[in-house]
Amino acid sequence: MGVPEWHAMSVESARRVEDDVFGGPSLSVEFVRDLAIPGPRGEIPLRIYRDTDDPCGTLVFYHGGGWTLGTLESAGDLCRELAARTDRVVVSVDYRLAPEHPFPAGLDDAYAALEWVSQHAETFGGAGDLAVAGTSAGGNLAAAVALRARDHDGPDIGHQSLLYPITNHAFDTESYRENADGPLLTRADMEWFWEQYLRSPVDAANPYASVLRTRDHANLPEATVVTAGHDPLRDDGVAYANALDDAGTPVEHHHYPSMAHGFLSLTDSVSVADDAMTAVADRLEE
Repeated sequence: MGVPEWHAMSVESARRVEDDVFGGPSLSVEFVRDLAIPGPRGEIPLRIYRDTDDPCGTLVFYHGGGWTLGTLESAGDLCRELAARTDRVVVSVDYRLAPEHPFPAGLDDAYAALEWVSQHAETFGGAGDLAVAGTSAGGNLAAAVALRARDHDGPDIGHQSLLYPITNHAFDTESYRENADGPLLTRADMEWFWEQYLRSPVDAANPYASVLRTRDHANLPEATVVTAGHDPLRDDGVAYANALDDAGTPVEHHHYPSMAHGFLSLTDSVSVADDAMTAVADRLEE
């Protein structure tokens, strides 16, 4: 696609490229509305998607981009697909980005949005059953808010969809070695993203940043984990799915050996991506 490596660009340039690659026209849904809610350090923009008059639940979605890139626009295609393929209202969260706002700022916004949605879903046509989802860094945030909700008696989350998630500050896995040069995401990119996100090396061991390192993966929401074969983060997702399973948390792991990082954005042109999105949506409707 001619996309430069993320770490080779300035933050500002990388953000523009992210929007160019992943934004643009996408599937039409019945209802889309922007709003803003109070957050820990100012307003948090949200975008609501609904494609049904009788929703069965609400899905809080966190975009990817290494905690550094991404907007409501760049996540729009995935949110519209999920709204159209499920009976859920989808709420996309525009959390604060690093390096201007390092960990735990993005997580604090992600959790504040989850709490607000759990209390106000009916005001925008949502329903009580609550799920979280995210891609890449957004998958990390979805897993982290599920951990935080469990640890601090937070909202009751019924399901977590973790789509090629970042789960650990480590670069020595087999998938990092096999896919060090991409495509789309490289090991150097991931090292750069972590550098933007963390305040210091101490944060790398925090279980709300490196969610794989939490001591206990039991009593968490049932999960769907999606991984891609040609992805440096493949083994992050595999390890997290295994940790959930070993702890007795119900998990369904869908692995797509021929795919690369970010492939769920290609549902309109790649049949495997379309099948994977259907599998994720079906789990959210169970």
